[in-house]
This record gives sequence, C-alpha cells and structure tokens, in this order.
Amino acid sequence: MASRTTIQGFFDPNTWTVSYVVWDHATHRAAVIDPVLDYDFKSGHTSTVSADRVLAYVREKQLQVDWILETHAHADHLSGARHVQTQVGGLIAIGEIIRTVQATFKKLYNLERDFLPDGSQFDHLFKDGEAFRIGEVEATAMLVPGHTPADMAYLVDGAVFVGDTLFMPDVGSARADFPGGNARQLYASMRKLLALPPQTTMYVCHDYPPASRQPRWQTTVAEQRASNIHVRDGIGEDDFVAMRTARDATLDVPTLILPSIQVNVRGGQLPAPEDNGIAYLKIPLDALGLPK
Repeated sequence: MASRTTIQGFFDPNTWTVSYVVWDHATHRAAVIDPVLDYDFKSGHTSTVSADRVLAYVREKQLQVDWILETHAHADHLSGARHVQTQVGGLIAIGEIIRTVQATFKKLYNLERDFLPDGSQFDHLFKDGEAFRIGEVEATAMLVPGHTPADMAYLVDGAVFVGDTLFMPDVGSARADFPGGNARQLYASMRKLLALPPQTTMYVCHDYPPASRQPRWQTTVAEQRASNIHVRDGIGEDDFVAMRTARDATLDVPTLILPSIQVNVRGGQLPAPEDNGIAYLKIPLDALGLPK
C-alpha cells in the first residue's frame, strides 16, 4: 500500500536533534514534531535558524500545520514550538503526564506561583492510545515512559516517531536517570515499540553517531529487534537495567538541561520579560535530584 504521507527530517548539528514535518498528501495538512529553538549557552542569546528551516519547508510545500507535537520535555534543547505556532499556527501537544514533570521541576526551579503544573501551557494533552488525525490520516499517541515519565511516541501511517526512547541500532537507548526516569519502565516502553509490525519505519529524535558514519535518523522495527545494542531480541529486562544503570552513572549532564527544561515545561514559552524588558532563566545551584 502506497504511503499517504511524506516525512521530512531536519537535523540540528548543535544539539544532535532531528525535527520532523509529516504531511498528508490528500489535504496538505501537517504536523511538526520536536522543533528546536537555538540557544547559545555562553551568551544567553536565542535564534530561530533551526525552526526557520522547518518553516521554509512548510511554506514551500504550502502546508497547513494542525499539530506541533512534542515527544517529551527535552533536556538537551529548547523547544521551538511557540515560534512555529506564531508563524504558521497549529496546536502544541504533549502527553498528559507532563503534569508530573511540571510538578517536579516547579519545585526544583521554584517557578512563579502562577505557574500551574496542570498542562494548561499546552493546547492539547494526549492520553495513551488516543487517536487523532493529520488531515485524513489517522495517528495514535503512545505513552512510552522511562526516559521521563511523560514520553510519547506518535504512530502515523506505518511510521513511528519515538522521541528519545530509542536511538539508532548502533547507539542504543536513552538514559533513564533524570527525575522520574526509570530503567525498567524504559525497557517495557522499548519492547512496546518493538512489538509494532517489523516493517514499521522508526524515526528517532537524536543521533549520536560513531565516527564511522554520518548522522542518521530512520530505521525499522525489524532492524532494531535484530541489532539494537541495548535492547535487541534476546536481551532481558534485568540485563538491560543493569547496563543502563551502570552506563547512566558515567554520563555527563546535558549542556542545556538547566535552560531547556524550564522552557519546555511551559510548552516552549520563554519566561516573561521583567521590568527592564529582559527575560531571565534560572540556574539552580547544588540542586538535588539532577544527575551530577
């Protein structure tokens, strides 16, 4: 059966992130997945170069954006969802368990009293298994916790966008040591994704390639089951959890975790400017709960 959709990926080399546009041929309705807002940590300046590449494609193909889908509250880049929305519209959506993540980080950052951890910063909160449409194409939101409690995957027309839950087969799996992360949940989520039909095309949100190849972001369920270094068929839960726990203990904290999460739990909204006209992000010192 011929595909009813086109999928275009956009790789950001600064954060190793892949954003996507998926659109329905019949209606030219589209979803943008995991857009990036560029942020220079040293200067504090933001820019929209990455998101503008996505927008240029949307305009070139004359697409109507219905959805801006976040797979989770990312710890390695700021979300470009608000910029995309202001330019081309669309509902900003994420999984409903984002409320749990918001509550955790409201405490960590001591966010303002009127920040409510109720998901209201997003236009739509998906339930596990909820169906929605991109034009005439039916899609399904799948809860895949473990990397964070609120991770979602999106199944669209024989393809699945897995966020950070799985990486390319030679890279493996996401870490599970962020607040609310859980390696056993992550294993169950990966096996849930790997239970999809073998021919399902899988699109990852990041690639950290070995020196022997260029960045890639497209694989299949069959390829993952055959050769994923962390979760291929035959690797059991206990072995995965032991590996993941040991490996996570050696990993550096993502460079942009502190600015990213406080923006991303707001649906990509930057903090309001203060009375001098400048917006500020907080940097918690010696905070408990974050990896060191």
